[in-house]
Amino acid sequence: MSKPLSPMSWRKGTGIAGRPWKGRVREYDLFKELTIGVIVVTVLVVGVSLILSSPDDPSITLKSWANAKPADFVATATAELGGTSETAGYGPPYNSTPDATQTLGPIDLQSFSGVRIPINTAEDLVIHPLSTLPNAPKEIATWTTASDKQRTDWTAAYGKALEKAPDNDPAKVADGSYGPVPALTGSLLAMAQQGSLDGVLQSRGSFYNTDYTPTILFLGDGTYFPDLATAQHLTGDQWGMMNETGNYPGQSWLWLFSFFYQVEPVKSAANADILVVVIMGVLTLLLALVPFIPGLRTIPRWIPLHRLVWKDYYRKR
Repeated sequence: MSKPLSPMSWRKGTGIAGRPWKGRVREYDLFKELTIGVIVVTVLVVGVSLILSSPDDPSITLKSWANAKPADFVATATAELGGTSETAGYGPPYNSTPDATQTLGPIDLQSFSGVRIPINTAEDLVIHPLSTLPNAPKEIATWTTASDKQRTDWTAAYGKALEKAPDNDPAKVADGSYGPVPALTGSLLAMAQQGSLDGVLQSRGSFYNTDYTPTILFLGDGTYFPDLATAQHLTGDQWGMMNETGNYPGQSWLWLFSFFYQVEPVKSAANADILVVVIMGVLTLLLALVPFIPGLRTIPRWIPLHRLVWKDYYRKR
């Protein structure tokens, strides 16, 4: 007959937890220590946040751009119509502009996947949004029925006139043969200032407004958005980046990408983007293959930093 087990208790037993403490004993006010700890940590967090935190700037929208810099908005819309903006000549994945890609010898990664996000700047960023208005401008018909040469002439003439106007103000442009361009860009400006252009560009024919690509491209073609980046020292001439408020952890993982843009010969290379991509690809491959590369895998034996990290373990051994 088996002997019944005695009830277990944390107060009794031969284990180390049940042995009486024979060391030094002193009073400890847990509430006091907790209060001090919370206050000290709070002060440190608030202080460091005030000194080192990223600016909490509001999001940039087409509406804020159109209201802050209407002349720049109209000039950019004119370039989109004429196909002379940066987006219009970017190449894949937005369009098939010849010789627009960055290459590394025969490697042309930009063209590898083809034109997957087709962007016709005149149609997608100007004409289509205007056609969604309840009272669409009648000048749309004039634009769509004109020849490519006529459109180019109109936008080129109006673009030069904007440059010569005082403060580049569309209202102060001299008379000229601009066709429907002033009416189209003026209507688009009004649409943006009312806040409806953002939603139209981001919907892209879907129910949810989740595609920010057209809006970002449009913003990037103007000078307003780059000027804001320059004011925050985010143009790439300094090593750093601004964290995006609300999206944790933000862009901190891009620090290594940003670093290579500050180092020659990448810094001054015309194909800097493809160089950084290749460098990061090689480094990632080396990291993945560390256990299989002779010499590289024995570095921990030559430089035993791990013994400092786990010094207690190696001391016992």
